[in-house]
Amino acid sequence: MLPVELPVTVRDALQAPLVDHHCHGVHRDDLSRARFELLISEGGAPAPPGTTHFDTPYGMAVRRWCAPVLDLEPHAPPAVYLSRRADLGSVEVNRRLLTAAGVVAFLVDTGTEDLDLLSAAEMGRHGGAAADELVRVEQIEQDVAESAALAVDYLDTLGEELSARAARAVGLKTVVATRCGLDFDPARPSRGSVIAAANRRLAAPREPLTDPVLLRHLLWSAVDVARERGLPLQLHTGFPTSAAPVPPHPDSARPDNADSGRTNGGGRGLSASELLLSGLVAAPEPPGPHRADPVRLSAFIAALQPLSVPVILLGCYPFHRQAAYLAGLHPHVYVDVGLALPHTAGAAARVMEDLLELAPFHKLLFSSGSRGLAESCLLGALYYRRALGTALAGRVGDGEWSAGDAARIAHMIGSGNARRVYRL
Repeated sequence: MLPVELPVTVRDALQAPLVDHHCHGVHRDDLSRARFELLISEGGAPAPPGTTHFDTPYGMAVRRWCAPVLDLEPHAPPAVYLSRRADLGSVEVNRRLLTAAGVVAFLVDTGTEDLDLLSAAEMGRHGGAAADELVRVEQIEQDVAESAALAVDYLDTLGEELSARAARAVGLKTVVATRCGLDFDPARPSRGSVIAAANRRLAAPREPLTDPVLLRHLLWSAVDVARERGLPLQLHTGFPTSAAPVPPHPDSARPDNADSGRTNGGGRGLSASELLLSGLVAAPEPPGPHRADPVRLSAFIAALQPLSVPVILLGCYPFHRQAAYLAGLHPHVYVDVGLALPHTAGAAARVMEDLLELAPFHKLLFSSGSRGLAESCLLGALYYRRALGTALAGRVGDGEWSAGDAARIAHMIGSGNARRVYRL
């Protein structure tokens, strides 16, 4: 599957088992065509009438590379591919595709708590690999908010839960970019401001957290736990900026001139979502794509450098050159491009070249960024190998690198760096 001629040592290094340092569970049940198409699109919306998400670089890649794994000819039509997928059943499809990715260890973000997705252990069993958990801190906050009665209880329990979950994990992850953007105040918030924000939070605990003060508190609490336990902190950057509409903040649900006594007829105040659905308040705009640029984290990253907490910038595209620059500038910053490679497909080599221009090679990591579909795991690994193979072939062919150096760096990026950073 490598697109170019390479020395045997380099080819072997590229085909060696990978450590997928960031992925999500895949669906355990069979999927309808409509659901499958949503999962191959970053927008999360159906294709316009008369069109299909298969007519994208990613959709074409599914038909080219995943079809043969399911015993079909390359470029099988979408209807034929999905029919074969249904005939085999999700268990067999997941086993084939995850195994074909050639991954030796999955590090799985289990933050969605979606029972329809395979757990970390199940991902490992289906893929014939080891598996460990990445803890998404926003999910822990959500669980704590729904059970806490008082702001003080909320703050105490949040720290305890972060520490307890981290004890069973290999890293922490935040999606703060999708909640308030990356241009937040990098300083720790004051305790008074956190308590005030926690009181607002407990008025609507089932809503996704979007309060910048509490998000900063959560982030710094995660940093403290990561430092104590020697864990890296993953930050999602780049696309997609949001997987779902962001609900209004509890404050915006009750503006100063609004009737704060509105109820749902049962005596309790309306939640932020209920106010939104009723039309009593307008939904705020989710953070725009430009606010997911990792350069906006510069001050926060600098503040973490003395703490020796590894910061891993996930995804990054289309800001991957900025991320590569940050990885070269700061000793504790690492970078990957995850789903950008299968979504750019035939152009993935250009993305890889951008990374190799600026980032130290010991700062680059492989991840599929897979979520929902086992196809995303296979395609992430395949386009990583093809893109890096193309880049290495050019350097070896030009005499810039020796074959030995190219093989060493392929091993480093594919698995060695992740083993070191996550202490696998």
